[in-house]
Amino acid sequence: MEKILDRWDGFWRRYYEISISLTGVEKVAVSLLFAVLTGLSAQFYILLPFTPVPVTGQVFVVLLCGILLGKSMGTLSQILYLTGGVAGINWFYGASCGILRPTTGYITGFVLATYLVGFIAEKKRTKLQMVSGMLSGIGIIHLCGIIWLTFFLKVSIYKAFVIGSLPFIPFDIVKAYFAGLLGSSMLKSKK
Repeated sequence: MEKILDRWDGFWRRYYEISISLTGVEKVAVSLLFAVLTGLSAQFYILLPFTPVPVTGQVFVVLLCGILLGKSMGTLSQILYLTGGVAGINWFYGASCGILRPTTGYITGFVLATYLVGFIAEKKRTKLQMVSGMLSGIGIIHLCGIIWLTFFLKVSIYKAFVIGSLPFIPFDIVKAYFAGLLGSSMLKSKK
């Protein structure tokens, strides 16, 4: 087991050494790669009958994006994801695209959440701080989603919360917990 942990630490130490030396073009390419990964994770979704918002794998990828890329590159990756989907790349859930959709607020929240998570990952590294940071990122995603749903569906904030946030809280707490643990494990190798 110790050998596996040493390899894990060595892998992430090497990752962070390489990430420091990336050129501007390479940083944009890595950000685009993470935008594609976010799009791929959107294709793993579960539709719920009482809400227009699906459960997807995106949130976990968005949190890891902030951890692995930091606030600048992570934010860029989610800006690329949002603008690509709005411009017509079919990588939103269900291989869809466009801005006038119930999930646009959440996707906008990805940009803000990745910045916050990246900022936290660059500054704090304890497990509790990482999990708290992941939960804060989830909170931003939910808040942006609720605000958008209020206007998009023309419902009250309460109704938007009930259909657009409440059902997802258990799933997202689990995602935040695992992303925080994984992130603190990856970041302990960062100098």
